[in-house]
Amino acid sequence: MPERKDGIESPTARGLDERALKYTASIAYDRRLYRHDIAGSIAHARMLAKQGIIAGDDAESIVRGLEEICEEIERGDFPFREELEDIHLNIEARLNEKIGEAAGRLHTARSRNDQIATDMRLFVMEACDDALLAIRGLQTALLDLAEANQGTIMPGYTHLQRAQPVLFAHHLLAYFEMLDRDSGRLRDCRLRADELPLGAGALAGAPYPLDREFVASELGFSRVSRNSIDAVADRDFVIEFQAAAATAMMHLSRLAEEIVLWCSDEFGFVRLADMFATGSSIMPQKRNPDVAELARGRAGRVYGNLMAILTTLKGLPLAYNRDLQEDKQPLFDTVDTLLPTLETFAALLPALRVDGERMEEAARNSYTLATDLADYLVRKGMPFREAHQTVAELVRYAEGDGKPLSGLSLEEYRGFSPLFDHDVLALDVRASIAARDVPGGTAPSRVAEALRTARERLKEDA
Repeated sequence: MPERKDGIESPTARGLDERALKYTASIAYDRRLYRHDIAGSIAHARMLAKQGIIAGDDAESIVRGLEEICEEIERGDFPFREELEDIHLNIEARLNEKIGEAAGRLHTARSRNDQIATDMRLFVMEACDDALLAIRGLQTALLDLAEANQGTIMPGYTHLQRAQPVLFAHHLLAYFEMLDRDSGRLRDCRLRADELPLGAGALAGAPYPLDREFVASELGFSRVSRNSIDAVADRDFVIEFQAAAATAMMHLSRLAEEIVLWCSDEFGFVRLADMFATGSSIMPQKRNPDVAELARGRAGRVYGNLMAILTTLKGLPLAYNRDLQEDKQPLFDTVDTLLPTLETFAALLPALRVDGERMEEAARNSYTLATDLADYLVRKGMPFREAHQTVAELVRYAEGDGKPLSGLSLEEYRGFSPLFDHDVLALDVRASIAARDVPGGTAPSRVAEALRTARERLKEDA
């Protein structure tokens, strides 16, 4: 049994085999919650004094001691002890060393069950705020890149095959919309995390005249929990954050994949700045998109973290079970993956060198105008399905002769339909893009409008 040095020992670790103690201790990682834990303890102590549950002098000593402990941790001077299991007992033991008997009154009317639930909610709310800020930074970088290349044409793709010409800015705005949905999910998560569990006790509430609304106000919660059992057993807010983060990482992975493709010799649409490309140990010519590749790979890790918390919770009876200790490391890892990925991409995008000529050449020297030719025949009176078949045969003919559509003569066009006239020769990628003048389309005026609207949305969110 660990030697008792200061009047505080772990009630759950008492008498444990050393191996069991190491296995059950969480201080190695939950020390990260020290600010949230201290803030909760300060608010709790002030409430206890306000309600006459403990003396005001004791509360003042507790608050002063906790503030000093926070400073010790931030300086790196705090003596973390594994035998005390977790951040709660480590702080309480140190408080006992600093102020003596009064420290023992801090845990009145609370349990580590409602204490950790409070810490975790505060952490998730903060993580949502940080992620929202990082998403806005990446959205700003996307808009800057789109505006700087507003007239650049590229081939749009389906099935990774060149499909129709679009504006590069329009393509980038698709990611802006994805990130906007990610922001919405994080805001929703924050709203549901914004509920104070402290006061629920171990599971049944507390037999003291608590002012839970006071504690909620002190900590920045907008409401208190309605059911004490649910308050200590619930980790839905962790699931929601993990799910929102997994979706955001999926979007970032898609962007990463496109960057990997675009900077390859086969595409050549963009060039990575040296500060975001790495070399090869044996091939001097290589400029590898490692940053994008790692983002693509780390999306899978975040998916795993989501599955971990879902699996942990799926079979737990109410209320608290020690399994819930396993909610922390995957959550911390997700936060430590999502935020740097967002921030790194926000720095990578402005440093991209876009080859607009190469993009437009790829759009011109392919068969991306085939749909426009079908629409041309429809406007001449041909049913679309017939027009589709006619243009499919025309494209096969052009491919067989190794010609682009722009290389066909009027006679060749008329060989497939007498509806083709001289104006078909004027059809090009810019005319195709301009024709998509519908809300949400790739026409220049629509894209310019979308860029302005996106800027306004960012300002409103800020």
